[in-house]
Amino acid sequence: MPLELLTVPCLSDNYAYLLHDPASGKTALVDAPEAAPIQAALDRHGWHLSDILITHHHDDHVAGLAELREGARVIGAAPDAQRLPPLDHAARPGETLQVLDEPVEVIDVPGHTIGHVAFHFPQSRMAFTADSLMALGCGRLFEGTPEQMWDSLRRLRDLPGPTLICSGHEYTQSNARFALTVEPDNAALRDRAAEIDRARAEGRPTVPSRLSDERATNPFLRADMPELQRAAGLEGHSPAEVFAEIRRRKDRF
Repeated sequence: MPLELLTVPCLSDNYAYLLHDPASGKTALVDAPEAAPIQAALDRHGWHLSDILITHHHDDHVAGLAELREGARVIGAAPDAQRLPPLDHAARPGETLQVLDEPVEVIDVPGHTIGHVAFHFPQSRMAFTADSLMALGCGRLFEGTPEQMWDSLRRLRDLPGPTLICSGHEYTQSNARFALTVEPDNAALRDRAAEIDRARAEGRPTVPSRLSDERATNPFLRADMPELQRAAGLEGHSPAEVFAEIRRRKDRF
C-alpha cells in the first residue's frame, strides 16, 4: 500500500510532513516547527509517531521536537549533530535508511546551512528538501557558498522527474513573482504563477510540488540553461556564477 502524505501548516509559513504507512500503522514526521498542529493532526487520524526526521538545525524546523519525540526514533545528520536535538540515529550523507519499511536516501545539500540534508523516498517518489530546494526557489545562503548550493540543487535536480518535492515554507507566491523578473517569457512559469495565485486565493498550500515542474520553472535549478542565461543577461558566465547572481537578486527583491 502506498504511503499517505499529510502536509501540516505550522507557525506563520512553515510546513511539517507526516507520512503514514497503512500496512504497518507506522507514522513518520519530517521536521517539527511546532508541536501543537502536528499533534492535532496525529490525534485526528489516530496515528502515533515511530520516526522523526530532521533536515537541519534551525529553530523553525526543530522547536516542536521535544514535545513530540517520546516513543519515536529521531534521525538527523551526523555532521551537524552538535547543533541538533539529541539524535537516536546520526545519519551520514549517502547512507540509506529504513523508514516505514522503505529505503530512504540521505542526501547532503549544504548551502542554506552546512549540514543540511534532504531525505529521498525513491519507492514513494518523494523528497523532503526543507530549505534547500523550495517551490520555485531555494533557501537563503546563511552558511554555505553559491557553489555549494548550486551543487546541492543539481544533486536534487537529478532525481526522477515525478518526485514530489516537499519543501519547508509557503514562499511560492513571492518566489513566482521573482522568477518572472528573471524569465518573463517562460510560458510554463507564467501558467504556474497563475495557478499559484489561484491556490493561495483559495487558501490551498502550493507544496509539495513536482520536480519536473521545478526543472521547467524554478530559476535556481535553471542556471546552466542557455534560455535562462539569455533572459537574465548572464550569457558566458559559469552556472555557479549565474546561480550566485540570481540569488543576489532574490535577496534584494
